[in-house]
Amino acid sequence: MQLALYQVDAFASKVFAGNPAAVVPLQGWLDDATMQAIATENNLSETAFTVRKSDGDFDLRWFTPAAEVDLCGHATLGAAFVLFRTGAAKGATVAFDTRSGRLGVRKDGDLLVMDFPLVEQRPVEPEDALIQGLGRRPLELFAGTDLLAVYGSEAEVRALNPDMAVLGRLKTRGVIATAPGERADFCSRFFAPGVGVPEDPVTGSTHCQLTPYWAKRLGKATLSAHQVSARGGELRCTLKGARVEIAGTAVPYLDATITI
Repeated sequence: MQLALYQVDAFASKVFAGNPAAVVPLQGWLDDATMQAIATENNLSETAFTVRKSDGDFDLRWFTPAAEVDLCGHATLGAAFVLFRTGAAKGATVAFDTRSGRLGVRKDGDLLVMDFPLVEQRPVEPEDALIQGLGRRPLELFAGTDLLAVYGSEAEVRALNPDMAVLGRLKTRGVIATAPGERADFCSRFFAPGVGVPEDPVTGSTHCQLTPYWAKRLGKATLSAHQVSARGGELRCTLKGARVEIAGTAVPYLDATITI
């Protein structure tokens, strides 16, 4: 069997930046073990699989090298980019049915704008393992899909040198570190060793938690975001009620064929 595979740098305006995502368009679902094996072989933070539905929309699933996940932003951006680029998606919008409900992506000039659900969160006290894992006690900590650790400056976030073994034992998908940004409204990093992603270069889904926090703190609905990983990435985030719009650009890196 041969399958098309596309690798896209998401939340980037040039190759070798942003977050690489693999996209595999399918005619019908493979068994879960095969899709997981493909994602493990790709060894990227996410591999997205799409299947066209009878109504013209698409089902979408995401796999890290270690597990299937409920929501992924950069691979959704990558999947939409590939479907638009190959002509599989017609017009200026594409809709996906996923584990996290229905997600939409629309073109806005050079940007692709994703419509994602807001993630509710609550303040919690940091446990010793979280402080040990990050190496620095946060000023605030919130629990949602991930733990959101708030620091005072971008320099503090950049200086974090996490103990991935400790963070990987926490009962959470991952840990977001955030602070006011130096060239954006806020910055962040994301660590998810428990699902096989020690540090994710740019993470769309974490901005479903980051956006409501910073929108409330800064008193505005539309914000610029900078994920300060080694590759780095830029996002535009807009809070819209119970939804979050996350926008960015993508560029193609690789068109290939999988043989299994």
